[in-house]
Amino acid sequence: MKKLTTLIAFIAVACGSYAQDVNKMIKQDDVERIIKTLSADDMQGRATFTPGIEKAAQFIENEYKQIGLQPMEGNTGYRQNFTMIKSTPTKAEVSINGTTVTSDKIAVQGGESFSWNKLEDAQIVKVTPDSNLRKIFLSAMQSRKNMLILVDPKFSDMFKRIRNYLGAGNVSFKDKQGKKIGLVYVLGTFDEVKSFTVNYEMTSKELPLFNVAGIIPGKTKPNEYVVFSGHYDHLGIIAPVKGDSIANGADDDASGTTAVISLAKYYKKLNNNARTLIFVAFTAEEIGEYGSQYFAKTVDPDKVVAMFNIEMIGKASKFGQNSAFITGFERSDFGKILQKNLEGTAFKFYPDPYPDQDLFYRSDNASLARVGVPAHTISTDQIDIDKLYHTVGDEFSTLDVGNITSTIRAIALSSRTIVAGTDTPTRVPKLER
Repeated sequence: MKKLTTLIAFIAVACGSYAQDVNKMIKQDDVERIIKTLSADDMQGRATFTPGIEKAAQFIENEYKQIGLQPMEGNTGYRQNFTMIKSTPTKAEVSINGTTVTSDKIAVQGGESFSWNKLEDAQIVKVTPDSNLRKIFLSAMQSRKNMLILVDPKFSDMFKRIRNYLGAGNVSFKDKQGKKIGLVYVLGTFDEVKSFTVNYEMTSKELPLFNVAGIIPGKTKPNEYVVFSGHYDHLGIIAPVKGDSIANGADDDASGTTAVISLAKYYKKLNNNARTLIFVAFTAEEIGEYGSQYFAKTVDPDKVVAMFNIEMIGKASKFGQNSAFITGFERSDFGKILQKNLEGTAFKFYPDPYPDQDLFYRSDNASLARVGVPAHTISTDQIDIDKLYHTVGDEFSTLDVGNITSTIRAIALSSRTIVAGTDTPTRVPKLER
């Protein structure tokens, strides 16, 4: 019993020592400096393809340089460059069973102009009143199939949001087979579809995108990777509210990007990581997780042992201070490992309390989880009641910088055995979505 008491005391002292170190190395004033810069008005909301996101990328690159990160293999700098096809619609005509559909009831996503006139040209999906349109929408975006999606009038409000979103233009990867992929949403009630025609025309141009990524090579297990990520893009300039049109994206996801930079600084100072650490700020999450999709193609998923994706940690979670939740908690033992490493501290990780929101598929972790990586998102956002989400109100002044700092410190402490190579989370089954 005396030996057990001594062991418990030793563990408590060790945990206390780790906590003191992390408190000294991850400083709240530095966290505030980073997130304030990323969410400032001069970043113009960091929308994809805008000068604002270029300015944000330059800031992140400069932070990486000061930290002393190395570029990823194959890159001359911190940018992981790729291109996307941005398409702007010029015509969308649909008829079903010989009846023309009015334009206000049509929404189209397509990387190229296309025409359909046979039933076999597209899979017909009916969204009934008891369907989950959000899940259908997300699944369709990843399906790589032509689909004619018939949306029940019950979902008129969400359909309008989809129509506005797609009406601004579509972004897509080049299809290697040259197949014309299209998703056509039609609002209305339809009996059996015996025939349909679709004519969609658009103009396209190839535009550059870039993740910002840096690494700390592993000391003893350099071919095993641990990824820390967040997305640095947001919505940009949107419809004004009380004269403000800049969607600053302070919580979504300047807070997560701040965590990535802070953790890079922390682990570079420690300089004792067994595994190679990759710190990546993803682009184009808000328009389809394209940055993380591209990143997933550039790494061997079998070598990635874990992914800490950090999304919206700007305020206390529904569980109170010193807490966060992990999406897909039940899919691997990632969360259990993190919580074990926090024993002796006040912080606790919980399973995702919002299963109906399908959050596991709504952030960049999904791109790597699809190929089997134990990839999870850490968040504190009360998404069910967050009235500032995707609005001009998501500004620095609404954040709890203390909460952000404590969450970053908890991620640093909880990740240490994975970084050290002594814990390896169980793999996530490859997703068929």
